[in-house]
Amino acid sequence: MIADALYARAALAPDRPFLLFGEQTITYGAMAALVDAAVERLAGHGIQAGQTVAMLVGNRPGFLVAWFALSELGAITVPINTAMVGDGLRYLLEQSEASLLITEDAFVAGLPDRGPPLIVMDESFEADAGTERPVRQRLALAGATANAILYTSGTTGLPKGAVIPNTCYELAGAHMAAALDLSEADRILVFLPLFHANPQMYGVMSCLHAGAALALLPRFSASRLLDDARRYGATGFTYVGTVLSILTKRLAEPDRDHPLRWAVGGGAPPAVWREIEALLGIAVRELYGMTETGGWVTMNTAAASRFGSVGAPRPDTEVRVVDADDNPLPPGRKGEIVVRPGRPGLMFDGYWKKPEATVAATRNLWLHTGDRGQFDDDGFLHFDGRMKELIRRGGEMIAPAEIELALLKHPAIQDCAVVGVPDDIMGEEIKAVIVCRADFDPRGVLSVLEGRVPDFMLPRFVETRPDIPKTATQKVQRHLLLDRLPTTIDLRPPRAG
Repeated sequence: MIADALYARAALAPDRPFLLFGEQTITYGAMAALVDAAVERLAGHGIQAGQTVAMLVGNRPGFLVAWFALSELGAITVPINTAMVGDGLRYLLEQSEASLLITEDAFVAGLPDRGPPLIVMDESFEADAGTERPVRQRLALAGATANAILYTSGTTGLPKGAVIPNTCYELAGAHMAAALDLSEADRILVFLPLFHANPQMYGVMSCLHAGAALALLPRFSASRLLDDARRYGATGFTYVGTVLSILTKRLAEPDRDHPLRWAVGGGAPPAVWREIEALLGIAVRELYGMTETGGWVTMNTAAASRFGSVGAPRPDTEVRVVDADDNPLPPGRKGEIVVRPGRPGLMFDGYWKKPEATVAATRNLWLHTGDRGQFDDDGFLHFDGRMKELIRRGGEMIAPAEIELALLKHPAIQDCAVVGVPDDIMGEEIKAVIVCRADFDPRGVLSVLEGRVPDFMLPRFVETRPDIPKTATQKVQRHLLLDRLPTTIDLRPPRAG
């Protein structure tokens, strides 16, 4: 179970720091006591093994307390992006069959009218419970049981919930700790949202496995990152490519007066990778993966790294590059990246209540990532872009269909298509191409979408066209919409001064 390491450390070294948050230091022993208290509270609400419980909670100690407690009860946690609103939020609650929603005061006003019963998290989840409580009275559950449902956007339609077993999290912690050569002396800085697989698997689980400490920030701030690293004595942090791109813009000159030694994540272009290493004097551990693969597939480790690649396969993972007929390709040939586990529990268990989507994604017993790459002669994988239509903006995987469906609800918008366009900072920015009535102001797309989609899905650019190019089978030809026309409108407010 995911809290096994927590309780083991609490028994052997209860005073060792586990979580640093603001001015608060929570030891392994204190965290185990907090989890015990939460187990009793949630059991009192009738939570039982196998039930799904949604969490709409930001980066705070209570997120981890509730997640661990739900795991102890055998419940399935459904972490939800805190930016979700309206129909999107309602869909996740309904599709996951959530029997309870744990949230914060800040998000209550935006909840759907009809939803599961609520627990509003207050400071009692995080209050010092002491260490004298009888520790751990939980169910004896197999590691193969489901721990969480993490929702990922598909290329069409609504998000799919990847079912992540307990073993997947445990192996993520073991493999990541080994890849980074972590020890109890490490302190991992986490600022990405805890509802993502990245901080869960690269940060929390590796921390637990190594007996290290986790320094948790409410959000990412490029201007404060190095100060936070110095404040907490952080030795590394997890990233998405956007984080490193923003840092290179912020750092006018090298700064190595900090304890950081490494950063781990995916999506760093080679130029950004090289610049960050030069500016900060740290090792960038670039990897490739997705939620369904247990967080990552290949990685540049402390023991073996190749600049410009996304590393070699992680333990117990088979990776191939195949052609359109699923035939394996030799090194140097580009094709689709496909993956399968070499042992049970390493990867996801399929998509929640979507058997057809599961079968489609695992054709010929390989998980088809929809991404293109190639191996070199030494077994390092090189990522070469996505074959799917997903837009990767600032680490968020965004399905164009979700934005398009929201736009088409406006009577003045007759047709539309949404595409990702390259951006130095965000990786990709969102462009909405609309066919609209003459009296509609294209700048109004933001007001159309606000409250219907999360802020991270709001387009940066908008274009009007007389029609949307489509195939004979009415599939949008997105590749014909990538060029920015002279009439393209940038919706970002101009900077003052």
